[in-house]
Amino acid sequence: MAVDEQRAGSRVSRPENRLVRRGFNDPARAVRLLEGPGLEGLADDPVLLDALGATADPDLALLGLARLLEAADETDRRTLRDTLTTSKPLRDRLLGVLGVSTALGDHLARHPHDWHVLVTFELRDMHPGPEDFRRALTEGVKAEGVRAAGARGGDRSPADALRAAYRRCLLAIAARDLTGTTDLARTAAELADLAGATLQTALDLAAEQDPEAAAACRLAVIGMGKCGGRELNYVSDVDVIFVAEPREGVDEQTAVKAATRLAAALTRLCADTTGEGTIWPVDANLRPEGRNGPLVRTLASHLAYYQRWAKTWEFQALLKARPVAGDAELGAAYVEALAPMVWQAAARENFVADVQQMRRRVIDSIPATELDRQLKLGPGGLRDVEFSVQLLQLVHGRTDPALRSGNTLEALAALSRGGYVGRADAASLDTAYRFLRSLEHRIQLYRLRRTHLMPTAAEDLRRLARSLAALINDDTRADPVAALHREWKRHAVEVRRLHEKLFYRPLLDAVAELPPGAAGLTPDAARARLEALGYTDPAAALRHISALASGVSRKAAIQRTLLPVLLGWFADSADPDAGLLNFRQVSDALGRTPWYLRLLRDESAAAEQLARVLSAGRLAPDLLLRAPEAVAMLGDPQGLEPRGRAALEGEILAAVGRAGSTTAAVAAARSVRRRELFRTAAADVLGRLGDDPAEALDSSGEALTALNAATLQGALRACVAGWEAEHGDLPTRISVIAMGRFGGHELGYGSDADVLFVHEPLLGSLEEEAARAAQAVCHELRAQLGAPSTEPPLLVDADLRPEGRSGPLVRTLASYAAYYRRWSHAWESQALLRAEPVAGDPGLGARFRQLIDPLRYPGSGVPERDLTEIRRIKARIEAERLPRGADPTTHTKIGRGGLADVEWTVQLLQLQHGHALPGLRTTRTRAALAAAVDAGLVKPEDGEVLEAAWVLASRVRAAVMLVRGRPGDSFPGEARELAGVARYLGYGAGHSGELLDDYRRTTRRARVVVDRLFYGTG
Repeated sequence: MAVDEQRAGSRVSRPENRLVRRGFNDPARAVRLLEGPGLEGLADDPVLLDALGATADPDLALLGLARLLEAADETDRRTLRDTLTTSKPLRDRLLGVLGVSTALGDHLARHPHDWHVLVTFELRDMHPGPEDFRRALTEGVKAEGVRAAGARGGDRSPADALRAAYRRCLLAIAARDLTGTTDLARTAAELADLAGATLQTALDLAAEQDPEAAAACRLAVIGMGKCGGRELNYVSDVDVIFVAEPREGVDEQTAVKAATRLAAALTRLCADTTGEGTIWPVDANLRPEGRNGPLVRTLASHLAYYQRWAKTWEFQALLKARPVAGDAELGAAYVEALAPMVWQAAARENFVADVQQMRRRVIDSIPATELDRQLKLGPGGLRDVEFSVQLLQLVHGRTDPALRSGNTLEALAALSRGGYVGRADAASLDTAYRFLRSLEHRIQLYRLRRTHLMPTAAEDLRRLARSLAALINDDTRADPVAALHREWKRHAVEVRRLHEKLFYRPLLDAVAELPPGAAGLTPDAARARLEALGYTDPAAALRHISALASGVSRKAAIQRTLLPVLLGWFADSADPDAGLLNFRQVSDALGRTPWYLRLLRDESAAAEQLARVLSAGRLAPDLLLRAPEAVAMLGDPQGLEPRGRAALEGEILAAVGRAGSTTAAVAAARSVRRRELFRTAAADVLGRLGDDPAEALDSSGEALTALNAATLQGALRACVAGWEAEHGDLPTRISVIAMGRFGGHELGYGSDADVLFVHEPLLGSLEEEAARAAQAVCHELRAQLGAPSTEPPLLVDADLRPEGRSGPLVRTLASYAAYYRRWSHAWESQALLRAEPVAGDPGLGARFRQLIDPLRYPGSGVPERDLTEIRRIKARIEAERLPRGADPTTHTKIGRGGLADVEWTVQLLQLQHGHALPGLRTTRTRAALAAAVDAGLVKPEDGEVLEAAWVLASRVRAAVMLVRGRPGDSFPGEARELAGVARYLGYGAGHSGELLDDYRRTTRRARVVVDRLFYGTG
């Protein structure tokens, strides 16, 4: 029984085996089709079977052929069978199409006579142009109308006829494409020409339907995007702009309305779905004001918009503008009038930044599930090539008319001929672009649907791989899907690499030694590109590039690899000149250190972080240049994590202990502080301190407070050791009390360390001797920390002590108690709200805190006279201490709604209610404000307003210090510095004005709350 079954199976499988060897996936169905109607007698025809087996999908090709033969009439079927077996070109074209496109197979099943178009185009042996397509469409519409009228009483619409004629032309284009008769560029050009002819035919039909509108206006259709560039896909929205002018004797308004009717009718004819499907959507959203603007404008209206309102991306889009239908004279006038504006767009402020930001927005908008499948928009996709080429065209096309092409491949070739792109890079990019576009075409051809995603089904991938075998540099026979993936990823990686390199690398070739025969940018072209990138001193930039990259050393070779990307990162900042200069200085300092360039070459994250830090302002680079080895922390994944007080203090005290003198010990502490300042500043600039602005502000405040506290502890230890080395044991214990923003853990990068010094003589010590020793130690501590040095100073300010500068620098605990009991003013109780021990003897610090708690949290609240005094002092500060010429609406410290307004309001609440509400007993402003809201002392909405103003003002102060390298309470007046502040605060290039508006609005709202809560008005 088993033997009989095996023999039966063998007999059944013989024809199927032949089909399997030829690449059929479903041989059983293939046998049934070959034995069915229309294919009788062809089942054993090796020529046909081999031809089917050579297609991308033999099963799909056979199914399409069977449907075509079944649908054809007897005469046509006989002709087709004869031609299939005798004409290899026709056989290859027809089966090639059927093996790739089920949609075109459907069309042939509906219109079986259309297979003749493949013979017709073969005999013509030509590449059709716009007029050929227009004639074919017009004849097709007329012929369909005649056939419909004779066969069905005229029930077939012109729209259906146009769609059928369009598919017939598309069939011929696809046949030439799939059999290699044309290359990608020619195929894309033919598709664009067919689109133009279709638009013209649709416009003619619209004019026939509305002759009154046609008589009132001249209408031109401007092709945009890939249609304008003659590089269209098989299935794509066709981007257009409509421009109209009145005919003689017609007023403008009437003409525009008439043109709008024609344009709308044209759009419907192309986009509406009928029994023949749809052609493609006509997208006019690139017009002025997009979908919110009128569909049709006059030429004068277009010009007025572009001269006054157009954004950078709109000029980039116009690069591809080309008249494709309608009034040719008007279309030419449109392009001629707008061209000068297009080729001057690169001179616009923030041009390159805007273009690059637009590309990033495109990538960010891709759903995460599609990112790895995107052929067009994803990294390494078609859009990377197009953006790079267009950017270079707009920059250099201002002075070089040879670059002014709307076609990507033509423009790339022109850029290469002109020396703007290296020949090898241009060739690689051309090859990759052709492969990716061909892959995109094959995907779209299957169902004639608009998509740019790689399919995931195995049968789809196999069909794609087989159809692209000639373009895949790998053997596709064993595993075609794997070969396709390897080829795709290889090209995508190459595109991404060249996209990052293309705009910047030729700058190096302009100054570095070129190999014989190589073409590079001229100095003028290099300067033009640097200016477009935002470099204000391109001559100096070229000198820096030359110094870094010239020569034949390994160091120069690595720099030539690094600089193309680094130049782009610098250009993303508000001050690319400073970034490049700082990089040169760091490289000069570390260039001979083996790990430095290796780190940047091998760790791309470290290189990018260094570029961002070096171009973000002056503070972080200044800190780094004093000890460039700190670059190493950028290569450590945890290198920018803030360190806690205990770790910092342990390192500083160990360094102090190893030093041989007081000066050396404090210098060691200051050195650690400088390195940690850089760590915090770099983390802040790179956004590593927290996603929320308030969180990041808290993190930087805590880090700087811990760092200054640890530095004070180390310096105090060093100064005590120095005194004891000379005089013996110190006769007193000392504690350092942090005040102001130091005590509130809210230090900024430019903040002094406000402190009080308190000492307590040891048992048995003379008080005068203890006081002299304490004074000497504290004076030495301040002098050592503030002394001129390569390390940044830590200015220790003790002016908040009793009697201010007139009083002793350090007092005993008993002296503080006596002073506060007898002489203390309300403002001193207010200042003590921020007091917190940070260094020295912890027990003494705790006793000092016990001493001052009744003063800062008085059980009886704030007497009316003290309240009046506090308000009077605040008003006097506002009136007298604002610097001359300063704008009170933007001064972050004592301006309207600034830090002082919020802090004095919160501190008044602490003085009034701290005795009863433990939550208010904190030195931190935001924590105290939150406690006041929780206790019902401040409305939640008022609390949000005050917090927003305080956080924003604090961040502005931090940004000013990071950008300028010196503290400031007002926004910088210099445009670049203001732009740097805006960048730090999250505003894009060119949006500094929005920052100022937001600041004024935020602080104005805060001042209203302050007037009500602090002054009791409003």
